[in-house]
Amino acid sequence: MQWQTIITIPAFPQQMNYHTPVLFIGSCFASNMGGAMLQRKFPVTINPFGVAYNPQSIVQALQRLRNGNLFEEKELVCCRGLWTTFSHHSSFSHPNAAAFLQQANEALQKGQEAFRRASFLVVSLGTSWAYRHKEKNTIVANCHKFPATDFERVFLPVEETAELFASEIAADLSRIWIFTVSPVRHWKDGAHGNQLSKASLLLAVEKLQQQFPNAWYFPAYEIMMDELRDYRFYAGDMLHPSAQAVNYIWQRFSEAALDGGAKKIMREVEQIIAAQQHRPLHENTVAHRKFLTDTHRKIQDFSARYPFIHF
Repeated sequence: MQWQTIITIPAFPQQMNYHTPVLFIGSCFASNMGGAMLQRKFPVTINPFGVAYNPQSIVQALQRLRNGNLFEEKELVCCRGLWTTFSHHSSFSHPNAAAFLQQANEALQKGQEAFRRASFLVVSLGTSWAYRHKEKNTIVANCHKFPATDFERVFLPVEETAELFASEIAADLSRIWIFTVSPVRHWKDGAHGNQLSKASLLLAVEKLQQQFPNAWYFPAYEIMMDELRDYRFYAGDMLHPSAQAVNYIWQRFSEAALDGGAKKIMREVEQIIAAQQHRPLHENTVAHRKFLTDTHRKIQDFSARYPFIHF
């Protein structure tokens, strides 16, 4: 008896390997998938400005990575003693303005290089809702706990979202754009509002797929809603996928996205990582020292065969 409705995901026409630079950008789900690849030593870069949820903020980040314009003092804002910009996630905030600018521009330069080299761009869309700063008249990636009265909440319609990304894809026809809609539910919009938001994103991606052969879709949202249709696959807030669910969706992504050679190498990488993370019951025993020696030898052998992967 089959207990799930399994979503069929064909292998991507062009697949990733350990020589394929990948840039993940967008919602925290980009961090989940990108983090899984980074842990397994793939050459990936994740959200150079921190997570962003709405389409316009994601596109603004991509444009910044393309033009490489450094962040300047005039863009800084300060709230509760912390300096940042409306382009950054709160994880970048710093009590010293100069220190913030330095770390922000270092991340920008690294991200620009990653953007230039990336063969694949994986874009995770979180919500169609966005916040426009009234005085600056611009969509922000993060409100940084500024007063709610400083912002206007706006809904980005299907056509606008599709047009935002269409101009970016048209400038990069040689690389692959993989879109996914985050399975994280935005419950403050209500059940129906969350569905409308996700549906708008799905329709926008469908338009992009019809327009561009290098725009693909990975059904993370559908996997969560249909294959993992049970609250045991949610975290304690009942909104975010649990670690088990994230791992499952990563497995489905890797099955479609990675070529055979990458999967073979990845299995070896996972074995070495598991050995490195092993915590012995009794340290400094003969058995423990032998285990460490064997693990070191495996890493040396692996590095000789795959010098482009570093532990």
